[in-house]
Amino acid sequence: MLEITLHAELLQAVPAEAFPNGISRYAIGGLLVGLGVVAIYLGTGIAAGASTFLESTLSYVSDQSRFQRYLGSRDWRVVFTLGIVLGGAIYAVVWQGGAWTTEVQPWRLLVGGVLVGIGTRVGKGCTSGHGVCGVGSASRTSIVGVLTFLSVAIVTAQFVQIAGVSP
Repeated sequence: MLEITLHAELLQAVPAEAFPNGISRYAIGGLLVGLGVVAIYLGTGIAAGASTFLESTLSYVSDQSRFQRYLGSRDWRVVFTLGIVLGGAIYAVVWQGGAWTTEVQPWRLLVGGVLVGIGTRVGKGCTSGHGVCGVGSASRTSIVGVLTFLSVAIVTAQFVQIAGVSP
């Protein structure tokens, strides 16, 4: 009961402007992500993560041992990643009335994607994988990683805002 009271107090302390559409959609989304991670772990014994998608997909066409270690899990990894992409597309079409668009210049998306890909390999997993699966399993490495990701992101966002950079 104390835990529920503490959570309620924390939620009331969150400024309304941080969640202008209410907090329920985020809570429901987090619950669904958590349930998905649990289902994948119970079904496969492997922590869910999208950062190994490229390597597992390359196992279909390459005989290198680095890719072949994914033979047993590559099929569900492809389905998992396609589910992420299709889920976003379905949401955009059904609830937003069309495809998602951005004002960000294509070269910035490309450079950002390459940097994220490099960071994912260097960090031994993606931010969401560390944040959901790693922190959820009390991995010290993931906890330190998530704190690092958040700190660098916050500082970078502040510098970009101060510099007046726009999409």
